[in-house]
Amino acid sequence: MSPSSTSQPASEYVEFWNDTLADKFNRFQDILMNGLSYHSRVPLEDLEVAPGARILDVGCGWGDTAIQLAGMTGPEGEVLGIDCVDAFLEDARRRAAEAGVSNVRFEVADVERYPFQGDFDLCFSRFGMMFFEHPVPAMRNIFRALKPGGELMFIVWRDIEANPWLGLPKQVVLDFLPPPGEEARTCGPGPFSMANPEVVRQQLESAGFEDIGFDRNDGPVEVGRSVEEAMRFQLALGPAGEVFREAGELAERQRPEIEAALREALAPFERDGRIVMGSSSWTIVARRPESG
Repeated sequence: MSPSSTSQPASEYVEFWNDTLADKFNRFQDILMNGLSYHSRVPLEDLEVAPGARILDVGCGWGDTAIQLAGMTGPEGEVLGIDCVDAFLEDARRRAAEAGVSNVRFEVADVERYPFQGDFDLCFSRFGMMFFEHPVPAMRNIFRALKPGGELMFIVWRDIEANPWLGLPKQVVLDFLPPPGEEARTCGPGPFSMANPEVVRQQLESAGFEDIGFDRNDGPVEVGRSVEEAMRFQLALGPAGEVFREAGELAERQRPEIEAALREALAPFERDGRIVMGSSSWTIVARRPESG
């Protein structure tokens, strides 16, 4: 993530995305954008978009869902994709240009502080909301971005126990290394910060939303085209990657043993040369009231 479109300085989380995580995410773009796509494909197949709708895509990353939404709203509509990682949006703009999609634009911004005008019919987010530094203020700003009656749909991971593709590798790494300390640099609250429906419902209600609903979506994710790629992905990103990164030199000294243990743990999930594991997400919907 990169500096906000406002004049305020970027937060430490935004800086961490840009200076540490962006390169790692780009390295494993195919897994993150395509291997995990089940969790956006299913809800978007059921989403009804009125022709000409104005749509906001929060945490749009490399732009694939924003481009898909641009096709759904049609040439009279418009999509704004927001992310705070410069490098992601460079790729998003290239992808949109190559696809000949002209009704989507991308801006580097922190959604918590972006000066929205209240003219969007729909806000969509795939695995972006759970990284908000301050969830309720960010949700309030999304509320302000929507027209009265506008809809919010976002996808977040359920808890780590329901996501063995992240939980199992973390346990393997923790057999060798200590958990991250309180001073660890992080990407924000983390991938499971919105796993509890009661907490998220309260956050949304505090932000002004109503008609809140949760739809559980269980399905396969592809986390590598080989055991080797899956192992490297886990040591770079996610809970296992955080444990490894924060352990520093201790992790590097034990790298051969940790890599071997991860290969052994991931091998049983190989299907036709690819590593496929179980996962679970919430698709959460809410609405801005017609009045207020």
